[in-house]
Amino acid sequence: MKRQLRHRWLVVALVVLPLLLTACGSDGTTEEAAGPALVEEVAGSDLMRITLTPEAAKRLDIQTVAVEENGSTTVIPYSAVYYAPTGETWAYVSTKPLTFVREAIVVEDIEGDRAILSDGPAAGTQVATVGVAELFGAESGLGQ
Repeated sequence: MKRQLRHRWLVVALVVLPLLLTACGSDGTTEEAAGPALVEEVAGSDLMRITLTPEAAKRLDIQTVAVEENGSTTVIPYSAVYYAPTGETWAYVSTKPLTFVREAIVVEDIEGDRAILSDGPAAGTQVATVGVAELFGAESGLGQ
């Protein structure tokens, strides 16, 4: 009787354990293996470089536009402006596809949905306009 009971527990363990391990494991996708974003220090600064997987960028609906030049000032959509809790203003510039670095900006004026900058990225630089808060979250480690 004890032998049959022990045999049954062994069979149950051999059947259930692989199912539990499969349920807890990864499906093998790159994003799950490496995470949705790679966050690395930018040498010589206190900034971080955020590289998103294509899946993460799609899920966050990351969108960018080029910085416009308007005389001696530059213009970005107001949605690209990130206000830090300490009061600084930033924009996330795209240094290459799916890669972003936070860059300090000085907002001179707001005109509707446009921010007029007296200092910031050069005209033509791509800045994130959608997913900005999520980029900050990835950079600061929030939600991980």
